[in-house]
Amino acid sequence: MSSGIPDAVVEDVKSRIDLADLVASYGVEVKNAGSSLKACCPFHNEKTPSFNINRDKGFYHCFGCGESGDAIKFVMKMDGSGFVDAVKKLASQCGIEIEEKADPEARLRKRLFELMSSLAAFYSRCLKSMKGAAAAREYLDRRRIDEDAREAFGIGYAPEGAAAILKWGEKNGFTPEEIEAAGVIRRPQRPGDSGYHRFSGRLMFPIADRRGRVVAFSGRLLEERKNAGKYVNSPETPIFKKGEVLYAFDKAAGAIARSPNREVVCCEGQIDTIRLHTCGFANAVASQGTAFTAEHARMIKRVADSAVLMYDDDAAGHKAAVKIAAMLLAMDMPVRVVSLPDGDDPDSFLLKHPPEVLRELVAGAESIVSFQCRAEKAKEKNPGAIDAVARISKAVLSTIAASPSPVLRASMAGEASKLLSIPSAAIFEEIEKIRSSAKPSAKAVEPVPEADGAEDAPPAAEDAGPEAEDAADAAPPPPLETAFLGFLIASEDDSSVAGEVRRLVPPDILCHPFSMEFAKAYLAPDSAEGDPVADFADSLDPRRRAWFDKALAESTKTSSSPLDPGEILRDFARSLWCAALERRRGSLSAAPDAPDVAERLAISTDLKRFRLAPWDEVEKMISERTKGET
Repeated sequence: MSSGIPDAVVEDVKSRIDLADLVASYGVEVKNAGSSLKACCPFHNEKTPSFNINRDKGFYHCFGCGESGDAIKFVMKMDGSGFVDAVKKLASQCGIEIEEKADPEARLRKRLFELMSSLAAFYSRCLKSMKGAAAAREYLDRRRIDEDAREAFGIGYAPEGAAAILKWGEKNGFTPEEIEAAGVIRRPQRPGDSGYHRFSGRLMFPIADRRGRVVAFSGRLLEERKNAGKYVNSPETPIFKKGEVLYAFDKAAGAIARSPNREVVCCEGQIDTIRLHTCGFANAVASQGTAFTAEHARMIKRVADSAVLMYDDDAAGHKAAVKIAAMLLAMDMPVRVVSLPDGDDPDSFLLKHPPEVLRELVAGAESIVSFQCRAEKAKEKNPGAIDAVARISKAVLSTIAASPSPVLRASMAGEASKLLSIPSAAIFEEIEKIRSSAKPSAKAVEPVPEADGAEDAPPAAEDAGPEAEDAADAAPPPPLETAFLGFLIASEDDSSVAGEVRRLVPPDILCHPFSMEFAKAYLAPDSAEGDPVADFADSLDPRRRAWFDKALAESTKTSSSPLDPGEILRDFARSLWCAALERRRGSLSAAPDAPDVAERLAISTDLKRFRLAPWDEVEKMISERTKGET
């Protein structure tokens, strides 16, 4: 139950969902084909159906691209959601109520979700019928945002003053305290004080979370006011974290996941995003009320394989595009940039040209390397001067170095070599220097003098430390343990994951000394000073540092996985315990008359249970073994 939802409930949900109907509900045409059902795969382009659905077993498999899974995985892939959200969505469809974990703030969050949904509907009604909203309607008419778009994106109008909102709250059963907790008003502080409505007299854009629930608002000023910003956004609340919300991501996620190239379009504002969606670019999103964050990049990676950026063609837009590109490259995603002509943004461009013209520009979008080379050269008076070349190359190569993929880095480095007229060997060497210096908490390693012609020679025996002499530590950790260490790095800031790791994966079930040491450092009690994992990395010699870097590269897979961290840990725990049991069984004699025969048989039985039993049973087995060893 690491996801917070009992396994029995998950199985009940899956048993009640008709997979064929679920697939069809996403607009996929399902056809009978003998004893099975077939469709054209929604995850890749094909004309001949190779997507097979087994309705009885609730399982799908595509013989074209290899995608397979059950109803939950299908929803995760199509919606770009996590495991828990997918289960909850399916549960609501089949009438199963899922009880939330005990949480002192759960009731408040539930009330805030209800409040924000009801308030968004109120603002929408105000826009349509309120006399005071005439300026808002005129503004939308001027921007050519039609009724369909207003309805689809829930655009509204916030009436002047706090009194109207307090009256609305009283009528709908929401207290002033709850409305204030939602970041909408400040209650009257003293007699004669009417209170403060954050969005008073503004055009309102509801902001939804990944599940489509309204969690915040962005209000646009309709007439100039002294000391008032053009846009005002909701403050952070128990249901709204700015760095974890992308505008229109709830609408775009499914379209991105189902698009032929799984490509996202990132732009700057609400109007741009709305215009893109209404013109057929349903894969467009925008950051909301804050700079683009690493969490935004992780959200996008769950549903997208590549990205196209559409930002203003000015210095600020160029800077934003490069910064965002580096974050997306760090998620192993190729990035391209569309530079719109004549100073246009997506909204103004699509008002002048048909969508097909923008589609052509997207198809021919330049790589981030080409874009940044051009933008950096434009900053220089003499881009051919040696100091200018140094500045330009440093900026471009720093962006390339953000990618963890050797293949993607090599491709971008080759392009940079041509555009900057610098030998590729020098480009590759510089990128590796940048990557080495950027590794977290890495200490400089003093170079060891080398004899001529002996660059690759091993250190002399007298210089080899005890670690080099330990045969068990000579080879790197096995891939499973390296991947697990990567998961730990990705989850370093999540204290709940650390608690589950302590319970499910004690370090002594790992086989490699390096893995054990790393796990112990990760599980060390929190300290007011320093970072145990960073300190551990600092202590490593170059050989073991390379193992740490491999785990660091593996961490991006966890960060970009659509699975809940608890679900990932559950899979690792099962696999690592199986590996430990297999090692133990392999150390015992297989001879029929050996004294170990009974233990071998018991281990074989346990292995089968670990591999096939429901998670609740596996969890009990782990608990019994860890208790027995403590």
